[in-house]
Amino acid sequence: MSILAIKHGIWKVAGEEVRQVKQVTLDSEFELEEIIQSNPAILQDNWLIIGRQVMTVYNTYIDLLAIDNNGSIIIIELKKHKTNREVVAQGLDYASWVKTLSPSQISTIYDDYVSRYYENQNTLEEEYYEKFRIQLEEESINNSHQIVIVASEMDSSTERIVEYLSDSLIPINVIFFTVFEENSTKFISRAWMIDPQETLENATNSVRDKEPWNGEYYVSFGDENNRSWIDALKYGFISGGGGEWYSRTLNQLSVGDRVWVNIPKVGYVGVGTVADTAKKADEVFFNDIDGEKKSIYKLSKNAKYHEEYLEDGINAEYIVKVNWLKAMTENNAASEIGFFGNQNTVCKPRASKWVHTVNRLKEIWQIK
Repeated sequence: MSILAIKHGIWKVAGEEVRQVKQVTLDSEFELEEIIQSNPAILQDNWLIIGRQVMTVYNTYIDLLAIDNNGSIIIIELKKHKTNREVVAQGLDYASWVKTLSPSQISTIYDDYVSRYYENQNTLEEEYYEKFRIQLEEESINNSHQIVIVASEMDSSTERIVEYLSDSLIPINVIFFTVFEENSTKFISRAWMIDPQETLENATNSVRDKEPWNGEYYVSFGDENNRSWIDALKYGFISGGGGEWYSRTLNQLSVGDRVWVNIPKVGYVGVGTVADTAKKADEVFFNDIDGEKKSIYKLSKNAKYHEEYLEDGINAEYIVKVNWLKAMTENNAASEIGFFGNQNTVCKPRASKWVHTVNRLKEIWQIK
């Protein structure tokens, strides 16, 4: 588990003068709730808020509900006046209710939310597509959930409880907020207690359906304007970009790891071994037909690879070179009912469905 620092400050540097910015508190937890609702990227870029003060069957209220681009539901609970242990217990209690919700109930929660807070009343499917540029499939809604507690601090005992739950594959995390003020302008800093990628993996790997990880990596390759499977097939690579959420999981891969590549809504198109670690796309070179080494920006006529973010290390496209063991065109993709699917660029699934998928693909492609 990766525990991140939760005590931090801000210093203003003006010439030779270095001065710490004063730490303050928000006027109310309601103010923080308002800020998060209006700017969910403060928590995560790939979350869409779908509910606020959502009433449960227990006549209690969840502060905020969100959905990510996997259809996972995120329970966001502000600590407020509750004790540390109370807010953890409450988050778990809410999760026991959220996991029972059907896609239609999730849509109803969203409809109630937008009718209360916004004039624009797009459907959940419309808003989801506008946010993520992918269609929201009913079967993916609420297949998993996460619990996120928002607090300014936690006692060490409660931190140990959260760490224990996370180690036990319960998808729970804490976001610590610190507020600073300079000349009447407020600054908010954020730190995760646990690497959010671990929480995401815990959510993906349902405890009810978990298996020991089989050592095989899943890759989702979004074949769209910003990347092309034709290029990946020809030159040997996988890639992701357009935001840290899409590219950072590539860093899980080491030379020699085996990856199974799925194009969402198309099927599995290849399996190969990693030949190099993740690098910015403009720093990766392939052999052209004339023997000259060129970047994908010089070679491709099929996709942009987020060229507009060349100078932006967070949103840039990142590439991992792969030696294909078996790869084919999209027309020959392998797709069957029961195959594992996920929107994460890279993940280490522990679901029984993943074990079945890999074993079946080995049969189809005659891979050992």
